[in-house]
Amino acid sequence: MTAYFIQAFIYLIAAVIAVPLATRFGLGSVLGYLVAGVAIGPVMGLVGQETTTIQHFAEFGVVMMLFLVGMELDPKALWAEKSKLLGLGGLQVGLTAAAGMAIGLWAGLVWQTALAVGFIFALSSTAIVLQTLNEKGLARSEGGRSAFSVLLFQDVAVIPILALIPLLALPELVGTGAGTEAHGSNVSLVAHLPAWAHGLVVIAAIVGVIVGGYYLSRPLFRYVLQSRLREVFTATALMLVIGIAALMSLVNLSPALGAFLAGLVLANSEFRHELEANIEPFKGLLLGLFFITVGAGIDFAVLSEQWGLVLALGAAVIAVKALVLLILALLFRIRGSNGWLFTLGLAQAGEFGFVLLTYSVQNSVVPPDLAKILSLVVALSMFLTPVLFILYERVVLPRYRRTTNDEREADAIDEHAPVIVAGVGRFGQIVCRLLRANNIAAVVLDHEIEQIENVRRIGIRSYFGDASRTDLLETAGIAQARLLVVAIDDRERSVRMVEHVKQFYPGVWVLARAFDRGHGYRLRQAGADDVVRETYHSALEMGGHAMTALGVHPLRSRQMTWAFQQNEEAHDDDLYEAWKDIESGIHFSSRYGELFMKLEETLSGVMQSDWDEPSREDVPIWTPPRED
Repeated sequence: MTAYFIQAFIYLIAAVIAVPLATRFGLGSVLGYLVAGVAIGPVMGLVGQETTTIQHFAEFGVVMMLFLVGMELDPKALWAEKSKLLGLGGLQVGLTAAAGMAIGLWAGLVWQTALAVGFIFALSSTAIVLQTLNEKGLARSEGGRSAFSVLLFQDVAVIPILALIPLLALPELVGTGAGTEAHGSNVSLVAHLPAWAHGLVVIAAIVGVIVGGYYLSRPLFRYVLQSRLREVFTATALMLVIGIAALMSLVNLSPALGAFLAGLVLANSEFRHELEANIEPFKGLLLGLFFITVGAGIDFAVLSEQWGLVLALGAAVIAVKALVLLILALLFRIRGSNGWLFTLGLAQAGEFGFVLLTYSVQNSVVPPDLAKILSLVVALSMFLTPVLFILYERVVLPRYRRTTNDEREADAIDEHAPVIVAGVGRFGQIVCRLLRANNIAAVVLDHEIEQIENVRRIGIRSYFGDASRTDLLETAGIAQARLLVVAIDDRERSVRMVEHVKQFYPGVWVLARAFDRGHGYRLRQAGADDVVRETYHSALEMGGHAMTALGVHPLRSRQMTWAFQQNEEAHDDDLYEAWKDIESGIHFSSRYGELFMKLEETLSGVMQSDWDEPSREDVPIWTPPRED
């Protein structure tokens, strides 16, 4: 038992140290897990042969991830993507397998082994790709959705590939498979059935998952909720996913595919959010453990002997898959940065490659010595996947943004208005809508094409261009404008813009959006006439609602928020002067702190002052919420 505790501690401390460091440097959590695995495995030798066993257990994290992905999808939306799912996914698997087979034949492999190798490298890493897409907020982009369609098809394609591999057995390799005994220990309900009976059992299992998930899950969860014990609901959620995975394994189907179908069935369930909340922590831990075992499982002895061959094969796998994916991106009109996201995101082998590799050795299709090298190639390509995403994020994406924004000329502005709004993101849009609702004309500018297109869809006329450019401001009519609203999403540009306008057009009233108190003081120093912190009023409003939820009368709560705001405004000048001294290099942090504490004391006194409760005739009847 002590040995298990020590091993668990080693895995956890490696993750705790490596992942935050990788995230801090913008490398992503997946690369952090992989590096942690390399550190505790091949480098330090703290973990050993048990990593393979742990990896099989940790692969359940992929099953949980696809269950959660299924719950986030609308079946109608999935059906709408059927052309990508079948066409794009089918062509990717077929063309990549054919290319891999051709390279294998050129290298002197027999056609059976070459075909198996082609299938092994045709599959990409569902775990790494989906985790990274979600982590970087790219899952809903066109490139992300196309990548998911291909990954889903690959998971389905594993089933016929597993059925095909035993038919490729080579007589001269029989008895050499290292994993033959392990294979024989697997439990299967269809191992000795004829093909027609096997098909019927598979169909029955899929129908059972769909029908059971739709009709039986709701009564089950309602029954469990009657216990009012959260841990029982968690156990039920795990039981559901594990049971589906076991059923799929018993009929030789992909457990991940079964979990995805179950998640899809439960997508519109009233228990969906509770299920996600209960399964998400287990999914994250198991996926992290899986990535660590991939890094720890790299055999440095074989790598040191065959490092040139492994690196060459790894580069060839990524290059060939990227070429196939790039051609498919062009055929299916996945253009621009989305095409490169699709290409670089899937240009690796995946965790199912280990499964197919082991299965191929067990069934005398791939020689064990070759399997060791190919296993390193699969691990290496997975290890490089986060690097490909970093390449996309830091090299490809900025280039396309510059091409889209910087190379496009600013729109010709053919109107003037008393108000100029610079920036129509989530903040500036509200200002524009309020102005339009009151029939106040405004010239709207933004440097992001996407934002311009969004506001044009809701009927707000806007122009592409960098509002901080002096010539564009003059074209927009800054000399005749009465008000300039600065709502651009860039601290430095907004300060420079305010400085320029107040220097050359002092008669224009400048209303500026600030990110925080410090940015607000910089805008005020630049000459802004009015500064609004973007989260200040929403936080104040929520504070008022919090007081009401705790039993404070709504009018008293409103009075408190007004008093808070007035108290802030009364002390703002003093805080601003203290801030200017700090910005000038004079260390007056103690003075600033004293002023802030004085503000808090005054605020506390205001909040605790008496007030006259309104009569029933003056306000609507209000009943405080119950304490329970």
